[in-house]
Amino acid sequence: MKRVLIVIEGHHDEPELPTAADLTRLAPSAAALKQAIAADTVARGSTTVDVDIVTVAQLPTAVPETLLCPLTLALPADLEFPGQALYAACREVAGLRRWVMQTLQMPIGDGHLWLPIVWTVKGPLYAEVIGQAAHAAAISAMSDQTAAQAEAAPSYLQPIHLPDRWRQPLYRFGQRLLHTLAAPPATYLLQFGLQNQRLWFDRLWPFPAIPAVASVGVQQPDLFVCHWRCLTGQPLRDLKIVAPPTYQTWI
Repeated sequence: MKRVLIVIEGHHDEPELPTAADLTRLAPSAAALKQAIAADTVARGSTTVDVDIVTVAQLPTAVPETLLCPLTLALPADLEFPGQALYAACREVAGLRRWVMQTLQMPIGDGHLWLPIVWTVKGPLYAEVIGQAAHAAAISAMSDQTAAQAEAAPSYLQPIHLPDRWRQPLYRFGQRLLHTLAAPPATYLLQFGLQNQRLWFDRLWPFPAIPAVASVGVQQPDLFVCHWRCLTGQPLRDLKIVAPPTYQTWI
């Protein structure tokens, strides 16, 4: 591997390569992954690799000796990479929901919580749940001022604490889902809902999507470092919260 391409969806009105400022604003996941790759490479004393961020439209026709890191589901059907089949399944949200309901007997619906699953060659590691601040008032004891700020500028929060009676069924479902889909090593976000004593499946993201940004500076290693290590076959032993956590609790 001599080159890494982080693939983003892009925008029709932005044909040029995005600047660093554009990436922070428009593609925070791509910027975070690029930073994670650079930091992890330096920390391990490895040979530096070239990392470029490209839109789907800018993908070269041939990518020899290149590791593709797609951060979008909007990929060409003929793009070959290890997660090709899984990305296609995740892209068809309605179809995946029907399959989950029929095959795994899990209720389905729209949700605003994300369980990060770091799917390593030796098994899954489960990170703390991520929530969306715009919906946090419904799941945690937030002040009126904090809730108002969340509504004005939606962001993501980690950790969201779930009682064990919800975490364990969620872990079991996530492991069964990824195993059944023959998921390759990567960081996945299992999007789900939980309300009125009911748990349901929304969709599966086969990469650290935007909510994963909440892990940067909070979890060690963060979800982007985890994704990189999974893609490159590096070991991962533990995930921990390193910033003084302010847990938002699902009651």
